[in-house]
Amino acid sequence: MSLDECLDTALRNNRRRPASRFAVAVAEAQHHQALSGYWPQLKLQATYQHMDEAPNFIFPSSNMVVPASSAVITVPAGVLGPTAVSLPVSVPTQVYNVPVQDVKLMNPDSVIGSVNFTWLVYDGGLRSGLNQQTTGYVEAMKQEARRTDLEIADSVKRMYFGSILAHQLRQLGTDTLARMEATLSLTETMYKGGGGKVTKADYLDNKIMVETIRAMVAQLDKNEAMARAALANAVGLPWQANVTPKDVEIAFAPLSSDLPALVGDAYEFSPDWKRLDAGLRASDGAVQTARSGHAPKLALTGKLHKWWNSYDAGMATDTNKEGWTVGVGLEMPLFDGFLTRHKVAEARARLDQLKEQRILLREGLGLQIKDIFLGIEATNKAREATLTAMNAASENRDLNIRAYQNELVETDKVIRAQLTEALMSAQFFKNCYDGAVLRSQLALVVGTEISRRLENPSHP
Repeated sequence: MSLDECLDTALRNNRRRPASRFAVAVAEAQHHQALSGYWPQLKLQATYQHMDEAPNFIFPSSNMVVPASSAVITVPAGVLGPTAVSLPVSVPTQVYNVPVQDVKLMNPDSVIGSVNFTWLVYDGGLRSGLNQQTTGYVEAMKQEARRTDLEIADSVKRMYFGSILAHQLRQLGTDTLARMEATLSLTETMYKGGGGKVTKADYLDNKIMVETIRAMVAQLDKNEAMARAALANAVGLPWQANVTPKDVEIAFAPLSSDLPALVGDAYEFSPDWKRLDAGLRASDGAVQTARSGHAPKLALTGKLHKWWNSYDAGMATDTNKEGWTVGVGLEMPLFDGFLTRHKVAEARARLDQLKEQRILLREGLGLQIKDIFLGIEATNKAREATLTAMNAASENRDLNIRAYQNELVETDKVIRAQLTEALMSAQFFKNCYDGAVLRSQLALVVGTEISRRLENPSHP
């Protein structure tokens, strides 16, 4: 698999990514919850109730007094005489007793339905503060998810380059062992032939070194196998799987930007920096939310109700059984034991704390990038030096073998030349690996975008 294929597979299979995506989904859901406060709230309610007996109203007994009165009655003509006659009539005071009355109000069974409406018109900045808080939280979780992707990519790159290095070292050990075995065979021939400078001690020294290298090659074989298994694990494959890197060498990609520009651009791409910026916005919203506790709340309310009861008298009249109401509600905080004041103080302290942390992060991020930058420069210089040393050691080894065949040099010098070539080659491979790992670390600290902008695409 190539490096890009490993990265794509890891991003598909790694279980940390779904966890990060769910964290973003949680933050977005909380943001939408905050936005719901801008909408009017409409609620339908329905209730069925049964009372053990019908409610009533007791009208107490009373006396109704009709006062005395008098009147003049005119009797028409022809009744008492030929002419109409006016007669005075008097009625004495009358007292009537009204007994106790048990008035039924409604039947025991009722069904009540209502639609309630509430719209918060003014809240003193509560909703806008919550909106700003949740917006910052969403952005922070997105940067956290981006940080997870960068960490996965960094882990895969390290394992990929480590697997290449393990293969190079194993191949180097195998080649060195083959050359040392050839030298041992030559030494044995020259020793047994006699008459030369080569002695049995030279032969035994050479044989000890060959067997030592053989043991090292066995360990290098094991290291290469484990490196491939570790790469498979990093890309999310089962432990039984092995991944062989498609590349056989670690490409060299020097940086093409100076340190000040690199640090300046880091603040644009670093997920840690953006996450802290999002935290500052969220904390500023928290201050606004806490401060809204001092402000009044104004809301419009409304209600539409319907009441079903089989009784037609008492309270169960057509007028009472259905209707609507509208109103305006006002809530004014007067005194809460200084609770709101201390909430505002807490939110401001958290905001100031993040501002100080931002200063620390700015300095720490710059120092970290400087360390990586200087490390990359150092490994580049070491790479050039070890490359020169490796080429020189290879040429020196070839010259010593030719001279040894003509018995012009000692056996230990030939062995030393071969070991020096292997050592210089191993150091060169290790410097290439260190440079690639540092570039991967730079991508982790700053972000993939900036490192791609700064890397030179040429691969000499």
